[in-house]
Amino acid sequence: MGILKEFKEFAMRGSVVDLAVGVIIGGAFGKIVTSLVNDIIMPPIGFLTGGIDFSEMKYVIQPGDEANGVTETAINYGNFINIVIEFIIIAFCIFIVIKGLNSLKRKKDEVPAAPPEPPKEELLLTEIRDLLKAKQ
Repeated sequence: MGILKEFKEFAMRGSVVDLAVGVIIGGAFGKIVTSLVNDIIMPPIGFLTGGIDFSEMKYVIQPGDEANGVTETAINYGNFINIVIEFIIIAFCIFIVIKGLNSLKRKKDEVPAAPPEPPKEELLLTEIRDLLKAKQ
């Protein structure tokens, strides 16, 4: 019974729940970026490069032969190019989000803090002064 209680405490911590939400949103964001790269960015790049489809680019080490049951062995460097472009887009998006958060944080820091309270000795001397003035 103790293990279940410990697991429940662990799973219900705020940081674990936040991490789970981050992973789920990150997975969805990855799908959006993949679609952005494959469906929006790569077609114009392919058009500008003469109709080259990066995802189909590969270096064939051993050609496939269906009659003999030999599968093709190839290095798919075009897919690697697509993934590098996806990484650059994700890194840029994260940079923009962090930059926005940092600018919001700086604005909060710029608000002047309340002046610090004077030391106790100064407060005591001020009270004594006020009492002496009141007696006169």
